[in-house]
Amino acid sequence: MSSGNKSFVPLLIAQTCAALLVFFLVIFWRGEWNKERWAGIIIAVPAMVLLLTARFQLGRSFSVSPQARKLVTRGLYSKIRNPMYVFSALLVLGFLLTLQRPLLFLILVVLLPTQIIRARQEAKVLEETFGEEYREYRKKTWF
Repeated sequence: MSSGNKSFVPLLIAQTCAALLVFFLVIFWRGEWNKERWAGIIIAVPAMVLLLTARFQLGRSFSVSPQARKLVTRGLYSKIRNPMYVFSALLVLGFLLTLQRPLLFLILVVLLPTQIIRARQEAKVLEETFGEEYREYRKKTWF
């Protein structure tokens, strides 16, 4: 691993630990293990793995605010422009199904539009920076 990549490792480890902590809290949540809870786990587990994979593949290009450090087009990013948004939404959906608290689904009502707005902002920054390269990438990928 190059020295440039080492700088994001502590953050990636912290994010992975946080995701695992939340996952274990959800798993051990009191309640019946019915179809909804199992469906939630079946959605959440692969979503968490794919979310962490996307985060790793994004590497140092990860940022909270829209920035154009590098156009990442490998791995999950070769098929999906925003895999972190897609898999985080699926992870939240899985968690909500597992928790079986219908009112909590309001989280998705806020989360999904927020992620769509952020994806559009990021697309604008990336297009301004990478121009035609980004437009070609967009044609070959989903969301």
